[in-house]
Amino acid sequence: MSIRLRLTAWYTGILFVTLLAFSSAVYGFVHLYTYEELKQRIVNQVDKVAFGTNGFEIVPSKDSADRLEAADLYMQNYSFHNGQIWRSDNMIYSGLQFEVPSTNNIAKANNAFTRVHLNGSTFLVYQTAFTDSNKLVLWLQVGANTRTIEQTLDRLQSILIMGSAATLVIASTLGLFLARKSMKPIGKVTEAADLIQKGTDLSVRIEYDGPEDEIGQLIGTFNGMLERTEGFYKELEDAYAAQRRFVSDASHELRTPLTTIRGNVDLLQKMWTEAPGERANMDEETMKQISAEAVGDISDEAKRMSRLVSDMLSLARADTGQTFERDPVPLQLLVEEVARRAQFLEKTAEWHVGELSVLNGVYVEGNKDYLQQMLFIFIENAFKYTPEGEVSLDVVLYRGQVGIRIADTGIGMDKDEVPFIFERFYRADQSRGVTSGTGLGLSIAKWIIDEHKGSVEVVTRRGEGSTFIIWLPTIFAPPLE
Repeated sequence: MSIRLRLTAWYTGILFVTLLAFSSAVYGFVHLYTYEELKQRIVNQVDKVAFGTNGFEIVPSKDSADRLEAADLYMQNYSFHNGQIWRSDNMIYSGLQFEVPSTNNIAKANNAFTRVHLNGSTFLVYQTAFTDSNKLVLWLQVGANTRTIEQTLDRLQSILIMGSAATLVIASTLGLFLARKSMKPIGKVTEAADLIQKGTDLSVRIEYDGPEDEIGQLIGTFNGMLERTEGFYKELEDAYAAQRRFVSDASHELRTPLTTIRGNVDLLQKMWTEAPGERANMDEETMKQISAEAVGDISDEAKRMSRLVSDMLSLARADTGQTFERDPVPLQLLVEEVARRAQFLEKTAEWHVGELSVLNGVYVEGNKDYLQQMLFIFIENAFKYTPEGEVSLDVVLYRGQVGIRIADTGIGMDKDEVPFIFERFYRADQSRGVTSGTGLGLSIAKWIIDEHKGSVEVVTRRGEGSTFIIWLPTIFAPPLE
């Protein structure tokens, strides 16, 4: 059974019990009030007949009889003195006579109401005995026909039953309608979940323009969950794509040096294993020169592979969440050391170092070796892409951060390439095949900056050069001597 049917059933059941209790209470109250009022009228009439203006009356006066007929009451007297029975006119006209109890049963029936069935009608009769000097004198019976009351109560019962039944039918129909309307958004949630289960479209959203009740909150939460899931799915797809691209690029980068090494090894093997007579007019000096060139190529390619494997190992550590120990590092000593060693790098551009004394007393919570590696990556890139001109290094302090600025006047790049330069194996189109490199350096540098809770700012223009500003949070200490 669906939820809406269960809700309707529960609602109908509760309403049925409520109507049953209400109808029973109404019927019981009317029944009790009506009969109590009738009993009171009968008792009041008994008092009027028994104690009239002339005192005790054995036979009621004509005036009393008229009052009885007006009140729709029936009265009967039985005289124990002579055994005569007096009946009111309406009893005589109707041919009615109440049964007089035997002497033995008078005590039991005295001053009590009883129901009597005569001529197909039911009468409520009050019976009482009158005595004189402890001697029974008169047995008085006053009754009323309850046909009208019973008919009224029957009509009331029918009205309550039919009204309750109609109310249940209407309420059940409206309840089912409201339950369907209320559960319709839940159906939309189910349909959306089913679409997601059968396909991969996470862009499905549930449209809801109702109030912010429990259903609205559920749909809002479900849409938010879908949005987050879609974001995670896209990130996962991007991660898989980046991983596939990484493997493809790594394979390509490794294939080139391996091909060179294998070609040179085959050349050396063929050259030195052939018989002297089979060699193509090569003397010992020529063979040594060719061998030296082949060994040099092998060495260069081996170094290139070593750097590539080292870079890939660093990125693999970054992917596994591996971190490093951090200690307060004095920036002035570190940057001065990097600037000194940078002048010995292979370069064709001029190297300029700005004033570094502002770093006196400035520390960074980090790892000295990784910070040096990060700075050398940016400096080597600047030299690599600046065939002529200059590369400069200076620093700036701003709001608790230190900015290490490395600027060049090299080839630069377009602004739309900036978001991709820190991706693995990415290299600007104009540098591919012209400038050597693996495209992993900036990815490693970005990881080191992130691990130090820093950031990097890039300003570039094609043909005019690039500027990288590495921002790192600092801690200050007394200046170094």
